[in-house]
Amino acid sequence: MKIGIIGTGAIGSILAKKLSAAGHQVKVTNTRDMATLREIATNLGAQAASLENVVKEVDVIIFSIPFKAYKDLPKNLLQDVPQEVTIMDTSNYYPFRDGQLSGLEGKTESEYISQTLGRPVIKVFNNIMEYTLKHKGKAAGEEGRIAISVAGDNEEHKKVAAELVDQTGFDTVDGGSLAESWRQEPGTPAYCTELDAAALKQALAAAEKGKAPAVRDAVMGKFQNSKTFPSHEEMVNINRSTAAGDLK
Repeated sequence: MKIGIIGTGAIGSILAKKLSAAGHQVKVTNTRDMATLREIATNLGAQAASLENVVKEVDVIIFSIPFKAYKDLPKNLLQDVPQEVTIMDTSNYYPFRDGQLSGLEGKTESEYISQTLGRPVIKVFNNIMEYTLKHKGKAAGEEGRIAISVAGDNEEHKKVAAELVDQTGFDTVDGGSLAESWRQEPGTPAYCTELDAAALKQALAAAEKGKAPAVRDAVMGKFQNSKTFPSHEEMVNINRSTAAGDLK
Protein backbone atom coordinates (compact mmCIF):
# COMPACT_ATOMS: atom_id res chain seq x y z
CA MET A 1 0.00 0.00 0.00
CA LYS A 2 0.92 3.63 -0.33
CA ILE A 3 0.82 5.24 3.10
CA GLY A 4 1.15 8.87 4.19
CA ILE A 5 2.01 9.54 7.83
CA ILE A 6 1.54 12.96 9.38
CA GLY A 7 3.78 13.22 12.41
CA THR A 8 7.09 11.50 13.16
CA GLY A 9 6.89 11.45 16.94
CA ALA A 10 6.98 8.39 19.17
CA ILE A 11 4.22 6.39 17.45
CA GLY A 12 4.38 7.88 13.93
CA SER A 13 8.09 7.18 13.50
CA ILE A 14 7.78 3.56 14.65
CA LEU A 15 4.84 3.00 12.31
CA ALA A 16 6.78 4.52 9.42
CA LYS A 17 9.76 2.26 10.08
CA LYS A 18 7.73 -0.93 10.56
CA LEU A 19 5.41 -0.36 7.62
CA SER A 20 8.32 0.53 5.34
CA ALA A 21 10.05 -2.66 6.43
CA ALA A 22 6.85 -4.57 5.64
CA GLY A 23 7.13 -3.44 2.02
CA HIS A 24 4.77 -0.48 1.90
CA GLN A 25 5.59 2.80 0.16
CA VAL A 26 5.63 5.24 3.05
CA LYS A 27 6.00 8.99 2.99
CA VAL A 28 6.11 11.16 6.09
CA THR A 29 5.81 14.78 7.07
CA ASN A 30 6.27 16.84 10.21
CA THR A 31 6.74 20.48 11.13
CA ARG A 32 10.53 20.49 10.65
CA ASP A 33 12.30 22.13 7.72
CA MET A 34 12.56 19.94 4.61
CA ALA A 35 16.28 19.20 5.02
CA THR A 36 15.72 17.86 8.54
CA LEU A 37 12.61 15.99 7.43
CA ARG A 38 14.52 14.27 4.62
CA GLU A 39 17.12 13.06 7.11
CA ILE A 40 14.40 11.73 9.44
CA ALA A 41 12.53 10.07 6.57
CA THR A 42 15.66 8.37 5.26
CA ASN A 43 16.34 6.88 8.68
CA LEU A 44 12.79 5.51 8.74
CA GLY A 45 12.98 4.00 5.26
CA ALA A 46 10.40 6.51 4.03
CA GLN A 47 10.18 9.49 1.71
CA ALA A 48 9.88 13.08 2.90
CA ALA A 49 6.82 15.01 1.78
CA SER A 50 5.16 18.32 2.43
CA LEU A 51 1.87 18.31 4.32
CA GLU A 52 0.02 18.94 1.04
CA ASN A 53 1.75 16.06 -0.74
CA VAL A 54 1.72 13.47 2.03
CA VAL A 55 -2.06 13.01 1.56
CA LYS A 56 -1.91 12.70 -2.24
CA GLU A 57 -2.07 9.39 -4.15
CA VAL A 58 -2.07 7.18 -1.07
CA ASP A 59 -4.28 4.32 0.15
CA VAL A 60 -3.94 5.15 3.84
CA ILE A 61 -3.33 8.35 5.79
CA ILE A 62 -2.19 8.06 9.41
CA PHE A 63 -2.47 11.10 11.65
CA SER A 64 -0.07 10.81 14.59
CA ILE A 65 0.17 14.33 15.94
CA PRO A 66 -0.61 15.99 19.30
CA PHE A 67 -4.34 16.15 19.92
CA LYS A 68 -4.41 19.94 20.14
CA ALA A 69 -2.67 20.28 16.74
CA TYR A 70 -5.59 18.98 14.65
CA LYS A 71 -7.51 22.25 14.88
CA ASP A 72 -4.56 24.07 13.33
CA LEU A 73 -4.37 21.86 10.21
CA PRO A 74 -5.51 23.45 6.92
CA LYS A 75 -9.30 23.10 6.66
CA ASN A 76 -9.02 21.89 3.06
CA LEU A 77 -6.25 19.34 3.70
CA LEU A 78 -8.40 16.32 2.82
CA GLN A 79 -10.84 17.88 0.35
CA ASP A 80 -9.33 16.11 -2.68
CA VAL A 81 -8.64 12.80 -0.92
CA PRO A 82 -10.90 10.01 -2.32
CA GLN A 83 -13.47 8.57 0.07
CA GLU A 84 -11.98 5.07 -0.24
CA VAL A 85 -8.73 6.22 1.39
CA THR A 86 -8.51 4.92 4.97
CA ILE A 87 -7.79 7.68 7.47
CA MET A 88 -6.40 6.57 10.83
CA ASP A 89 -6.07 8.53 14.07
CA THR A 90 -3.59 7.50 16.78
CA SER A 91 -4.06 10.45 19.13
CA ASN A 92 -5.19 10.78 22.74
CA TYR A 93 -6.43 13.77 24.68
CA TYR A 94 -4.64 14.87 27.86
CA PRO A 95 -5.97 18.14 29.37
CA PHE A 96 -2.65 19.06 31.04
CA ARG A 97 -0.96 18.95 27.61
CA ASP A 98 -3.73 19.88 25.17
CA GLY A 99 -5.72 22.37 27.23
CA GLN A 100 -9.47 22.85 26.96
CA LEU A 101 -10.73 22.39 23.41
CA SER A 102 -13.96 23.87 22.14
CA GLY A 103 -16.21 21.25 20.58
CA LEU A 104 -14.76 18.23 22.42
CA GLU A 105 -17.30 18.06 25.23
CA GLY A 106 -19.92 15.36 24.71
CA LYS A 107 -17.96 13.59 21.97
CA THR A 108 -15.47 10.78 21.90
CA GLU A 109 -11.95 11.95 21.12
CA SER A 110 -12.08 10.52 17.61
CA GLU A 111 -15.53 11.92 16.92
CA TYR A 112 -13.97 15.32 17.65
CA ILE A 113 -11.03 14.52 15.34
CA SER A 114 -13.40 13.28 12.63
CA GLN A 115 -15.43 16.48 12.85
CA THR A 116 -12.27 18.61 12.84
CA LEU A 117 -10.89 16.85 9.74
CA GLY A 118 -14.27 16.68 8.03
CA ARG A 119 -13.77 12.95 7.37
CA PRO A 120 -14.53 9.68 9.18
CA VAL A 121 -11.49 8.23 10.92
CA ILE A 122 -10.45 4.88 12.34
CA LYS A 123 -9.17 5.05 15.91
CA VAL A 124 -6.21 2.70 16.23
CA PHE A 125 -2.68 2.55 17.68
CA ASN A 126 -3.84 4.92 20.43
CA ASN A 127 -3.89 2.36 23.23
CA ILE A 128 -0.32 1.15 22.94
CA MET A 129 2.82 2.70 24.38
CA GLU A 130 5.89 3.55 22.33
CA TYR A 131 7.98 0.82 23.98
CA THR A 132 5.29 -1.80 23.41
CA LEU A 133 4.90 -0.92 19.74
CA LYS A 134 8.65 -0.88 19.19
CA HIS A 135 9.72 -3.96 21.13
CA LYS A 136 6.80 -6.30 21.90
CA GLY A 137 5.42 -7.24 18.50
CA LYS A 138 5.18 -10.95 17.73
CA ALA A 139 4.40 -13.10 14.72
CA ALA A 140 0.75 -14.00 14.13
CA GLY A 141 -0.23 -17.04 16.17
CA GLU A 142 2.62 -16.70 18.64
CA GLU A 143 1.64 -17.17 22.28
CA GLY A 144 1.10 -13.98 24.29
CA ARG A 145 0.65 -11.69 21.30
CA ILE A 146 -0.63 -8.31 22.48
CA ALA A 147 -3.81 -6.93 20.88
CA ILE A 148 -4.84 -3.43 19.78
CA SER A 149 -8.44 -2.28 19.45
CA VAL A 150 -9.75 -0.78 16.22
CA ALA A 151 -12.83 1.46 16.31
CA GLY A 152 -14.68 3.18 13.49
CA ASP A 153 -17.81 3.30 11.37
CA ASN A 154 -16.43 1.93 8.06
CA GLU A 155 -15.92 -1.84 8.16
CA GLU A 156 -13.69 -1.90 5.08
CA HIS A 157 -11.43 0.76 6.55
CA LYS A 158 -11.30 -1.16 9.83
CA LYS A 159 -10.10 -4.23 7.90
CA VAL A 160 -7.31 -2.16 6.33
CA ALA A 161 -6.30 -0.87 9.77
CA ALA A 162 -6.35 -4.41 11.19
CA GLU A 163 -4.12 -5.64 8.36
CA LEU A 164 -1.54 -2.96 9.14
CA VAL A 165 -1.72 -3.67 12.87
CA ASP A 166 -1.03 -7.34 12.15
CA GLN A 167 2.01 -6.40 10.08
CA THR A 168 3.42 -4.42 13.00
CA GLY A 169 3.23 -7.52 15.22
CA PHE A 170 -0.07 -7.29 17.07
CA ASP A 171 -3.55 -8.84 17.07
CA THR A 172 -6.67 -6.72 16.76
CA VAL A 173 -10.01 -6.57 18.52
CA ASP A 174 -13.05 -4.79 17.08
CA GLY A 175 -13.60 -1.75 19.30
CA GLY A 176 -16.99 -0.98 17.78
CA SER A 177 -18.14 2.28 16.25
CA LEU A 178 -16.49 5.66 16.61
CA ALA A 179 -19.17 6.55 19.16
CA GLU A 180 -17.99 3.56 21.21
CA SER A 181 -14.30 4.43 20.92
CA TRP A 182 -14.36 5.96 24.42
CA ARG A 183 -13.81 2.36 25.56
CA GLN A 184 -10.16 2.57 24.41
CA GLU A 185 -9.41 6.13 25.53
CA PRO A 186 -6.89 6.96 28.30
CA GLY A 187 -8.04 5.76 31.72
CA THR A 188 -9.97 2.74 30.50
CA PRO A 189 -8.99 -0.89 31.24
CA ALA A 190 -8.08 -1.28 27.54
CA TYR A 191 -5.62 1.60 27.48
CA CYS A 192 -1.93 0.68 27.44
CA THR A 193 -2.40 -2.43 29.56
CA GLU A 194 -0.77 -4.93 27.15
CA LEU A 195 -3.56 -7.49 26.90
CA ASP A 196 -4.02 -10.38 24.50
CA ALA A 197 -7.12 -10.41 22.30
CA ALA A 198 -9.36 -12.30 24.73
CA ALA A 199 -8.43 -10.08 27.66
CA LEU A 200 -8.75 -6.92 25.57
CA LYS A 201 -12.31 -7.86 24.58
CA GLN A 202 -13.16 -8.21 28.27
CA ALA A 203 -11.45 -4.90 29.07
CA LEU A 204 -13.41 -3.04 26.39
CA ALA A 205 -16.66 -4.52 27.71
CA ALA A 206 -15.75 -3.66 31.32
CA ALA A 207 -15.15 0.05 30.63
CA GLU A 208 -17.52 2.38 32.50
CA LYS A 209 -18.58 5.48 30.63
CA GLY A 210 -17.57 8.69 32.39
CA LYS A 211 -15.03 7.01 34.68
CA ALA A 212 -11.97 7.22 32.42
CA PRO A 213 -11.02 10.92 32.90
CA ALA A 214 -10.58 10.47 36.67
CA VAL A 215 -8.50 7.32 36.12
CA ARG A 216 -6.44 9.04 33.40
CA ASP A 217 -5.64 11.95 35.69
CA ALA A 218 -4.84 9.60 38.60
CA VAL A 219 -2.40 7.69 36.38
CA MET A 220 -0.66 10.90 35.37
CA GLY A 221 -0.47 11.94 39.03
CA LYS A 222 1.23 8.66 39.94
CA PHE A 223 3.74 9.09 37.11
CA GLN A 224 4.52 12.67 38.11
CA ASN A 225 4.83 11.83 41.82
CA SER A 226 7.21 8.94 41.30
CA LYS A 227 10.65 9.59 42.82
CA THR A 228 12.21 8.11 39.69
CA PHE A 229 10.65 7.90 36.23
CA PRO A 230 8.69 4.63 36.09
CA SER A 231 10.05 1.80 34.02
CA HIS A 232 7.92 0.49 31.18
CA GLU A 233 6.71 -2.45 33.24
CA GLU A 234 5.88 -0.12 36.14
CA MET A 235 3.83 2.08 33.80
CA VAL A 236 1.86 -0.93 32.54
CA ASN A 237 1.21 -2.03 36.12
CA ILE A 238 0.10 1.50 37.12
CA ASN A 239 -2.29 1.62 34.15
CA ARG A 240 -3.74 -1.76 35.08
CA SER A 241 -4.10 -1.14 38.83
CA THR A 242 -5.53 2.37 38.47
CA ALA A 243 -8.06 1.30 35.85
CA ALA A 244 -9.06 -1.50 38.26
CA GLY A 245 -9.94 1.09 40.92
CA ASP A 246 -6.70 2.00 42.76
CA LEU A 247 -6.85 5.78 42.24
CA LYS A 248 -4.48 6.70 45.11
